[in-house]
Amino acid sequence: MAEALRTLPGGRLLEPHILLYLDGVTVSFDGFKALDSLSLVLEEGELRTVIGPNGAGKTTMMDVVTGKTRPDAGTVLFQGGVDLLRLDETAIARLGIGRKFQKPTVFDRLTVEENLELALEGGWSVPRLLTGRLDAAGLERIEGTLSTVGLAELRSIEAGRLSHGQRQWLEIGMLLVQEPRLLLLDEPVAGMSDAETAQTAELIQRLKGRHTIVVVEHDMHFVRALGAKVTVLHEGRVLAEGPVEAVQADPAVVEVYLGRS
Repeated sequence: MAEALRTLPGGRLLEPHILLYLDGVTVSFDGFKALDSLSLVLEEGELRTVIGPNGAGKTTMMDVVTGKTRPDAGTVLFQGGVDLLRLDETAIARLGIGRKFQKPTVFDRLTVEENLELALEGGWSVPRLLTGRLDAAGLERIEGTLSTVGLAELRSIEAGRLSHGQRQWLEIGMLLVQEPRLLLLDEPVAGMSDAETAQTAELIQRLKGRHTIVVVEHDMHFVRALGAKVTVLHEGRVLAEGPVEAVQADPAVVEVYLGRS
């Protein structure tokens, strides 16, 4: 199936360095077009930020990619031609697409390390988690993830005792331990202190290249710190795209978004 889908409408071929390809994606809710022929292309290992006013289609775009919402029309291909529209949410997650929502969803009464173990095993029950044993590869992956997200010294602390920022990093770690190819991060610095925001920018920069990352964010200071290509959505379409400096200087972007913030 994947091989056949590499040929796009019009006879064009999907280039092998393209990890995610959206074309003509339209989603309507009671006559309102949340996405209106949206097209987006992500390269393997790319870091992309997505901005736009409320109702621009940012969340709906992620819902489509993860299988939560089915579009009315369009094409959504992953890793060389896998048709995501034919798969359910579980199958899409198993392909290596991980999504972090704005509000962290961690298990407060488990330790940081136990949260990572639960994520690694993909659905262990808590009793089995507390009595089971991971193999050497699993332990090594957890060690590496703890170091990456800066929580190694807090591994034995219950997640409920973490700061807001640390909880966000733990949830990112719960995705990383599953070794995803694509990470979708929804407002990862919402509610963070300035210091935590800076640390999160550093974390995402470290992950760049190891994973393809899409960051949906409103904090323009954070967007500038990431220094990545920016896609601006408005009314379900791409309004502008390019380096952050160019996007910030675009009169249309200033009018519909930046001028209101």
